[in-house]
Amino acid sequence: MLALQATMTRNLKTIRHDATIQEAARRMKEDRVGSLLVDRGGQVVAIVTETDVVRKAVAKGADLGKEKVEGIMSSPVASIEIQRTPQDAHDMMADLGVRHLAVTDKGKIVGLLSVRDLLVYFKRVSEPKITQD
Repeated sequence: MLALQATMTRNLKTIRHDATIQEAARRMKEDRVGSLLVDRGGQVVAIVTETDVVRKAVAKGADLGKEKVEGIMSSPVASIEIQRTPQDAHDMMADLGVRHLAVTDKGKIVGLLSVRDLLVYFKRVSEPKITQD
């Protein structure tokens, strides 16, 4: 339980479902994140990621200043309960082919876990430590 709590991001970044894809990309850049939770009426309904922007919009020539996030977002948001382990999260990401998981506590989203978060965690706990001469 403590491992996921220590590994996940608690400061959740959201964007409205009717924001433009360009607004989402700008927010990701400004906030230095690879995904945003998508809000509709105060509820998280989906996630939009850098991969969604590239594969579902840019690659198809979408007008990023006009097309809306809801046209490329991924729903439902894949999630993992907070008491699970980082290894469980790694396995779930691999099985689902996703790079982000919402971390839930009794069904409520309390954090977000990315592949990068797991890389940092596993690097920190792995032995032996590799040093540079």
